[in-house]
Amino acid sequence: METSRLAGLKPAELRAVIRRGEWTRRIHGLALGYTMANLAVLPAEYAYDFLLFCQRNPKPCPVLEVTDTGSPEPRQFAPGADLRTDLPRYRVFEHGRLVDEPTDVTKYWRSDLVAFLLGCNLTCAGAMERANVPMTKSVLYVSNIACRPAGRFSGPMVVSMRRIPQEKVVRAIQVTSRFPNTHGVPVNVGDPAAIGIHDLSRPYFGEAPQFEPGEVPVFWACGVTPQTVALEAKVPFMITHAPGHMFVTDACDEETAAL
Repeated sequence: METSRLAGLKPAELRAVIRRGEWTRRIHGLALGYTMANLAVLPAEYAYDFLLFCQRNPKPCPVLEVTDTGSPEPRQFAPGADLRTDLPRYRVFEHGRLVDEPTDVTKYWRSDLVAFLLGCNLTCAGAMERANVPMTKSVLYVSNIACRPAGRFSGPMVVSMRRIPQEKVVRAIQVTSRFPNTHGVPVNVGDPAAIGIHDLSRPYFGEAPQFEPGEVPVFWACGVTPQTVALEAKVPFMITHAPGHMFVTDACDEETAAL
């Protein structure tokens, strides 16, 4: 199935396609104008410290919703949705080790799990398009920006880099400044070494970027950060979205904008 056939679907319609297993690729270019969310699912035993880590680091970890223990339904942002089936692809970890990348995590779900939906920068895609700012696919890197620790959770910020034409950088900052609940303004523009990234050809996730003349690397805080620190903490069990395979909520992007 091609992206063009899905581009006009409403969130519930797109989630139904995903639930049927008909779309297992990245969400880039779909559901423009709606709020996207990263997913992190942990045992309730670790949920408080994880929530505290997110509260102390709102830039990379903007919490949109936390589910009731054992419930896979995000009742605030997508009533009736199922976080076990409605993302294109997941990652399952045990003690910090990747054990599976399924398209359905129903068999892994447990009664003690708590799901966190965290704001995603892809939410801004619709607003960026309306502002005529190209939204290239993101590439992830681990920066040297330290997050504030909480309990057993600590580590550096993961950042999402997009190539932006030099003349559009200011507009990109203006547009994303309206969306603090989905990472807001960039943490760095230009020199990647300023945040500890010395080789753009070796990303943490994604394909090495190919810059066109006049393009500038722009870095936003990334919602993969809390996943990374949880894995470093060797949490016994964790489910996340696969990078680029976010959850599409029912909320319009303007509903999570600050201005």
